Amino acid sequence: MNLKDKNLYYIGGVVRDEILGTPNFDIDLTYNGNAIEFAKNLPDAEIVQINEPFGTIRIKLAGQEIDIASTRSEIYPQKGHLPVVDKIGCSLKEDVMRRDFTINAMAKSTLTDEIIDYTGGLKDIKTKTLRVLHDNSFIDDPTRIVRMLKFAVRFGFEPDSHTKKLQDDYLADINYDMSYKRLKKELIETFNLNKWSAFERFAKQGIYKLVSEQNFEQPKYDFSSLIDRFAPDNCWIIYIGLLSDISNLPLTKAEKQIVDEFNKLKCAKFNNNFEIYKIFKNIPLESVIMYSAINPEIVEKYLNELKDIEISIDGNDLKTLGIEPSPKYQECFDYILEKKIQNINLTKDDEIKLVKEFFGL
Repeated sequence: MNLKDKNLYYIGGVVRDEILGTPNFDIDLTYNGNAIEFAKNLPDAEIVQINEPFGTIRIKLAGQEIDIASTRSEIYPQKGHLPVVDKIGCSLKEDVMRRDFTINAMAKSTLTDEIIDYTGGLKDIKTKTLRVLHDNSFIDDPTRIVRMLKFAVRFGFEPDSHTKKLQDDYLADINYDMSYKRLKKELIETFNLNKWSAFERFAKQGIYKLVSEQNFEQPKYDFSSLIDRFAPDNCWIIYIGLLSDISNLPLTKAEKQIVDEFNKLKCAKFNNNFEIYKIFKNIPLESVIMYSAINPEIVEKYLNELKDIEISIDGNDLKTLGIEPSPKYQECFDYILEKKIQNINLTKDDEIKLVKEFFGL
């Protein structure tokens, strides 16, 4: 991007990741002043979207869409909820002070490439330290605790002692009147990383209390390898759904189904491989992996040995044999399936013989 101006800065994660040598595809730009007025005066820039209350604008320049934010200060009239913009066009220093951690509060001039570091972010990157910018950081936005967990496992950083104390103090006296939509977003980003170490910290440090007031002990079985191998769509819910109560989170219909099916599994009886197959086959993969926290041996057996077993015959084969469609079809298919689970080397001809045996032909 060739957009340069003395008042235009890269900011936040893009600066942090450049220093760390980590790829970052989200380019955050901040204008020290009013970004909307700045962008309107850019030659050849096409305005795509303007958000006046937040002082942000999206433009298209040379075929590329670019988001530019005005420097702004914010206040939290209701702790734990979205902040309110206090001032548009404040100083760059005021803007960075509303952010979460020092490592995310650096700016880089688009004109000179100079790093602007008011909070000691460069030093904290070198020492792999996570440090909040002020003592009310978690009170203002408790989702920052989950964000800190994400950065800890993603970058191998640790909170300094004061930041850790602020976290522990907040978790001992949580304000449950918070934005659970924001909390869910941070949980998704954190646990979609599929790091068992994140789950360990989540449990041992009591971070789970942000979601549920009921006590939680982390399961002993590390199912992250199953997630890596079988790649379920909703990785995060496999972790969070193990909590006793996540009713505060705004779950989608699919996410609710995953948790509901897992809770049903707690009462299921698995007497043989056929029952394992029948119970697991028609529920979400996420629910199956969640059950490994209770019975990993059964889940491993299903995923490694049983999951992909299928019979070769279908209704057309039964019709060819002169068998009229009826509820007995499904009974027959289950009969063949159970035999195939016992002997996966059954051929289609073998299955046809079993059909004849079942119907007494």
